[in-house]
Amino acid sequence: MTTVVLADDEALLRKALAALLPLEGEITVLAEADDGETAVAATLEHRPDVLVIDLEMPRVDGLGAVERIRRARPDQVILMLTRHARPGVLRKALKLGVQGFVSKSAEPAHITSVIKTLHAGKRWIDPDVSALAVVDDCPLTDRELDVLRATREGFAVADIAGQLHLAEGTVRNYLSNAMQKTQTRTRHEAARYAREHDWL
Repeated sequence: MTTVVLADDEALLRKALAALLPLEGEITVLAEADDGETAVAATLEHRPDVLVIDLEMPRVDGLGAVERIRRARPDQVILMLTRHARPGVLRKALKLGVQGFVSKSAEPAHITSVIKTLHAGKRWIDPDVSALAVVDDCPLTDRELDVLRATREGFAVADIAGQLHLAEGTVRNYLSNAMQKTQTRTRHEAARYAREHDWL
């Protein structure tokens, strides 16, 4: 039996998976979460074999949640669901040790088999996800993307500095570089530009 925590803000999809996964294989859903904060709390409380988490969620996104979970549970097995894997996101998730990527449009039977694969200590990236992620035309560095991601979530420079363990001046430098590379006037415009180009 494989235990799972499901984290997705789309209630319909989450509920469907919670109902279907146990039917497809020996899977027990221990808890559900509808945002990143709850996903972190549920994972640390229930300690599932596999965390199945959506990339895009309110309050704290999938990557932010994974980062926090990794600090508390370095060996947690994680399967990330995504609609469109952007190259920078895939790179960051792999750096954080996410073992699997599956498209949100995948059949429950496929998601079940990937959960089993990850629980057995292997990795899995759906071919359509990896194909999208290989095309990388992003001129921004990982750190520049980090500060733009935090900007998009509405954080001030001081908050971003605290979150990323950087000096405020360093954050401003990254933002300035990002604005130059995207030819935008404000950090919010730069974040929007990066988002529209699928870099975030």
